[in-house]
Amino acid sequence: MREIIVGTAGHIDHGKTALVEALTGINTDRLKEEKLRGITIELGFAHLTLPSGLLVGVVDVPGHERFVKTMVAGATGIDVVILVVAADEGVMPQTREHLDICRLLRVKRGVVALTKVDLVDEEWLQLVEEDLGDFLRGTFLEGAPLVRTSAVTGEGLEELLVQLDALCQGLEPRPMARFFRLPVDRVFSMRGFGTVVTGTLMQGRISEGDPVIIAPKGIRTRVRGIQVHNRSVSESFAGTRTAVNLQAVEKEEVERGDVLIPPDSFLPTHMVDVRLEYLPHAGRPLKNRTRVRFHTGTSEILARVVLLDREELEPGGEALAQLRLEKPTVAVHGDPFVIRSYSPIRTIGGGVVLDGLPRKHRRPSFPQVVRRLEAMGTGDSLRVVLQMIEGAQLEGLSLLDLDRRLNLSPERWEEILEDARFLDGVVTVGNEGGASREDLIFVSKEWFQRLTREIVDQVEAYHASHPLEPGVPRDDLRGRCPSRPSPRIFAFALQTLQKGGLLEVEGDRWRRKGHRIDLGEDERHQLEEIDRIFQTSGLQPPSLKAVGEELGLEEKQVKDLAELLVRQGRLRKVKEGLYFSIEELERLRERMVRFLKEKGEIFPLDFKEMTGLSRKYMIPLLEYFDRIRVTMRVGDKRVLRRE
Repeated sequence: MREIIVGTAGHIDHGKTALVEALTGINTDRLKEEKLRGITIELGFAHLTLPSGLLVGVVDVPGHERFVKTMVAGATGIDVVILVVAADEGVMPQTREHLDICRLLRVKRGVVALTKVDLVDEEWLQLVEEDLGDFLRGTFLEGAPLVRTSAVTGEGLEELLVQLDALCQGLEPRPMARFFRLPVDRVFSMRGFGTVVTGTLMQGRISEGDPVIIAPKGIRTRVRGIQVHNRSVSESFAGTRTAVNLQAVEKEEVERGDVLIPPDSFLPTHMVDVRLEYLPHAGRPLKNRTRVRFHTGTSEILARVVLLDREELEPGGEALAQLRLEKPTVAVHGDPFVIRSYSPIRTIGGGVVLDGLPRKHRRPSFPQVVRRLEAMGTGDSLRVVLQMIEGAQLEGLSLLDLDRRLNLSPERWEEILEDARFLDGVVTVGNEGGASREDLIFVSKEWFQRLTREIVDQVEAYHASHPLEPGVPRDDLRGRCPSRPSPRIFAFALQTLQKGGLLEVEGDRWRRKGHRIDLGEDERHQLEEIDRIFQTSGLQPPSLKAVGEELGLEEKQVKDLAELLVRQGRLRKVKEGLYFSIEELERLRERMVRFLKEKGEIFPLDFKEMTGLSRKYMIPLLEYFDRIRVTMRVGDKRVLRRE
């Protein structure tokens, strides 16, 4: 069951904490320093039952400009905002900044609470309300309910609850997801329980006993217990304020900005592709590679903005960019974010993550990347899936790869995999072998067809440059493909071409269907001459260079013809550049076997006396007999290998 999260926003000392206490009976200022100074420093949490009986979680954020990063962490995951504006001061700097942050974090609904109305007269109240109307024009709070309140007298509190109830009733449920994510906003230790972390569960469902990874640190632990609003529960769902008791983890090992995720789920990233909105009042253009503070979830990370479609971004503009982070984080398509300037620190923009696990883009690829990201920013999840698969080129993506980027529910995947647009645009590698869905690899049909054309072209080119060879070795063929396919997709493409009757294979060599070596009259004569030379040279054959000089041929021509004789069963290559007549090698093998059966062992000197060969031929031949498992080397000698 989904819980609604209500968050406060507004300038320091405008009465956010007092309002929350008046509504809930809970003072969210926990720290001694907060009570002494009378200001909120850390996030505060409470809960509230609305008139309809709906239970909502409440997040109270600090209003001081020094603690805006804490406010951003608290605003993550809220559904409805109470924008708090003090009647005696009106709109102030953090009123503007907090409203910007809420909009950038995709908060869609809210109510304006005009606090401290007991301190001013009616005429002043009307002026402040007019000013508020102008301030909110064009924002998501334009036309939102405005309620006059006083935490001292209780004025307007009932009406505020009614307005909140109405806003919460219309909220849609959060999309289902395969994996849970809980950004940590608070860490503490409880005697008898150990380390406890809290946060708003962004996605999925977390249950007691679940194994957990603390990302990006990679610490493995387990859920010892779960509480929601101080009540122990067995599980918690997306959109719920959740406290998780972690097993065998020290408090010092976890911090705000970490994320609880399941094992074998999301991967930490140092880069995110985003659609970036630069605020109109940012002041000056945002130049390429500007250093900024990147806020997503509850984390703050320094980053560089690499603009993909321009060199600088004017205030009020939007652009596609890659943010290169100085520390890793976990990000998923659709995550909102905020950026703040490095110095002086102030909110300058934000946007939405389009790809949480992108490649590092190089300038020549920027136009293609921009086209793909534009499509990902405007389509439904199916269109995003297709663009991500296209972006993976010939590496392909598995279902797990895609869920690490999108975190869709199994039910949504059923719909996508059966959609005609998916079936028309994607080649599924591994489907023919009865593999499980998790083992399948998806590759863009356009990229796969490009690969098959490349393979056929490279085979033809090899036939043209190596006319005496039966085909191109498989590994050589893959290395010749400019698109650099993964081994699995390359193998599937070869199978596809073989089934389609375009290629055939013999051993490890691939060739055009029906390709045969066609020797001209000159080549047949050269082949016969080379065969004659090696058949009559006994156990001391000449080098390829010497044969070429005798016949007036290039060394490469001699090698190609010698290899053809190897394939025809006339010669054997003992090592690179050294060829022997097969009949001569067979006679030598018989002599070796007779010697070993009689003597039991043979040393190099014995072999030299038996054959009269120099080391140039003797050592390669001894190693050859080891290799074909006639003999086995034991120290300096050879013995007959048992069958």
